[in-house]
Amino acid sequence: MAPSSGTAAITLARGRRPARNRRRSAIAGTGYHLFSAILASAFLLPIIGAVLNSVKSPAEANQQPPTWFPQTFSLGNYEKLSSYGEGIGVYLGNSVLISVLSVGGTVFVTVLAGYGFSRFDFRGKRLLFGSTLLILMVPYATILLPLYIVLGSLGLTNTVFGVALILIMFQLPFGVILMRNSFESIPRELEEAALVDGCSDIGVLRRVSLRLVMPGVVTVGLFSFIASWNEFLAPLIFLNDGSQYTLPIMLVSLQSGAYGVVDYGALQAGIVLSIAPVLVVYLFLQRYYVSGLVNGALRG
Repeated sequence: MAPSSGTAAITLARGRRPARNRRRSAIAGTGYHLFSAILASAFLLPIIGAVLNSVKSPAEANQQPPTWFPQTFSLGNYEKLSSYGEGIGVYLGNSVLISVLSVGGTVFVTVLAGYGFSRFDFRGKRLLFGSTLLILMVPYATILLPLYIVLGSLGLTNTVFGVALILIMFQLPFGVILMRNSFESIPRELEEAALVDGCSDIGVLRRVSLRLVMPGVVTVGLFSFIASWNEFLAPLIFLNDGSQYTLPIMLVSLQSGAYGVVDYGALQAGIVLSIAPVLVVYLFLQRYYVSGLVNGALRG
């Protein structure tokens, strides 16, 4: 039996509808990717400009009007940094040392605190957890003087270890929240099975739970590294010796310039050196970072 005209019209309309939806999806997808490319370019252009300026000759990097691309490839700006102040190696070494101490201390404390808040019930648990979160509500600059007095009484002023302690303290609230939520996302049955097999609580944490929350651990470490690497105010306040200064302090000194004259080539080279470690670490750990944020946000 031949199909009626009404049935044929309905079939034709259904065939046109998916094609129309596909065109709309293609247009929307193209617009989304175009907007993302423009937004990415807006963020990448300053970085690309800093890299290009850093490999110009010192004279070309400081000339006015500036050139877009280097006419001659030169590492003279990086050579200037090697002899600036105490030397770029000293500032880089101090930044690396503070970052390593900050990341190690933050991860160690937040893993233990997050596991304790997630798995154990004890008196004053909510009060202690709430007091940890209160650090987020305290303006950073308002407690610098009390912290300076405390570090002075402990003999830790003008030391990278004292600065690392300050940075660890300010990373605790976020790290504790994220690690507690990460541990709560693990089924307790896995830990109970390990306890039945003879593991202690620390053994369960080390052999079972810690491996499952590794994305959260990496996320806490990455946040701590970025914060400590870019920190300017704490090293400026608590460090008095030029040999203890970090890379951000050196960059600000370059930006100020001698007698009001700024060496833009050396400044751009310093910016590239400060960006490179953060970029490499983030690209290497980004898959753990995204997973850790998702797992830490699913539980509250």
